[in-house]
Amino acid sequence: MSARPFGSRLARLLIVGVAGAATAVSLPAAAPADTGADAAPVDFHQWRSLPELFSGRIEGLLPAPRGGLRIGRPAGTVEHTEPFLGTTRTYEYGRWTSPLYRQGFDATQLVASWNATTPAGTWLQVEMQGRTAAGTTTQWYTMGRWASGDQDIIRTSVPDQSDASGFVDVDTFVAKAGGTLRTYQLRVTLYRAAGTHASPTLTMIGAMTSAIPDRFTVPISPPAGAWGTELPVPRFSQNIHIGQYPQYGGGGEAWCSPTSTEMVVEYWGRHPSAEDTSWVDPSYVDPSVDHAARFTYDKDYDGTGNWPFNTAYAATYGLTGHVTRLHSLAELERYIMAGIPVVTSQSFRADELDGAGYGTAGHLMVIIGFTPAGDVIANDPASSSDEAVRNVYRRDQFETIWLRTKRFTASGNIASGSGGVAYVITPPGMRTP
Repeated sequence: MSARPFGSRLARLLIVGVAGAATAVSLPAAAPADTGADAAPVDFHQWRSLPELFSGRIEGLLPAPRGGLRIGRPAGTVEHTEPFLGTTRTYEYGRWTSPLYRQGFDATQLVASWNATTPAGTWLQVEMQGRTAAGTTTQWYTMGRWASGDQDIIRTSVPDQSDASGFVDVDTFVAKAGGTLRTYQLRVTLYRAAGTHASPTLTMIGAMTSAIPDRFTVPISPPAGAWGTELPVPRFSQNIHIGQYPQYGGGGEAWCSPTSTEMVVEYWGRHPSAEDTSWVDPSYVDPSVDHAARFTYDKDYDGTGNWPFNTAYAATYGLTGHVTRLHSLAELERYIMAGIPVVTSQSFRADELDGAGYGTAGHLMVIIGFTPAGDVIANDPASSSDEAVRNVYRRDQFETIWLRTKRFTASGNIASGSGGVAYVITPPGMRTP
């Protein structure tokens, strides 16, 4: 049921032995008590409108008819060998580089997000370069090579990227111990097959930066107005897809992220067409889940839990999507009051979340509302059927397993948590809290 173990490519936290029984581990006495915005700063900044995009450096790009940027007169050509397909093609390209952005605090992590369309024969690459608080400029890190399809390139994260300042863990830049990121720039290169007129269209590029303190526990947040509110989000179980298409990250047992993303996509009235899902075995129910898994799949990571690949997938249906972190369930309540379900990422032992019946190193679900008592109503894809997807989880337990950055595993080791990671997916133009 886990599609995204935290620290999956490079260890985000040192794994150390802890004495004690697997299901009865004492938490450390010292944990930060203040987990508000000041103590755990988060910033999501995006460039979306044409004035915003034109504030950056533009090479070979023009405004697209319906917004965003596309290739005009190419800035140049490059040969690209696609190792997973065994093909080499010549591509024309255009490039956008953001202005230097300062988030107002020294960040320890960065996750980029983008929304784009990529017709056949096109793709894009997203990169990030930062400047540390010590004044060092990092290398340009590749945050993802992406296309909505999988016929021209295979979308993938890029391994083995590190320098003295930090490293990239799948989709996340992580500053090395004692270092922080003070400013950053993003760069997006759009590619199209040479001699063609099709082009990717970039409609949003942004990044979430954060400096979440190490914490095993968090305080319970107060009511914020959404108690007793539940959104009518469709229910999809990943478990009824167990064994299907294991080439996409291991099959349905590992598809919590695309299953959650698809629930939100369909909540907004969007979905793949019958033609889009015609490749799915007709005996399989909910073929849109299989489709979401295929088209969020990250080849190098070998999974479907790449966070920005999921929000970029949602955006191919005319939605907007990005990855961020939230500070509390009280903050999440404001999204529910605005009619916006939120996909959250968390990890926990089986004894830490009453009613779940499982433990996980990393799992995503959709928060759809709150009970009158303030407990969390979640569409949890790790359920036996679509009908069983709706679950209620204790507010205090859920807030901790979602927001913490450190946790004890069943074997007594210390592992990492998501620190409040969330997917925010909405129709274009919709105001978010």
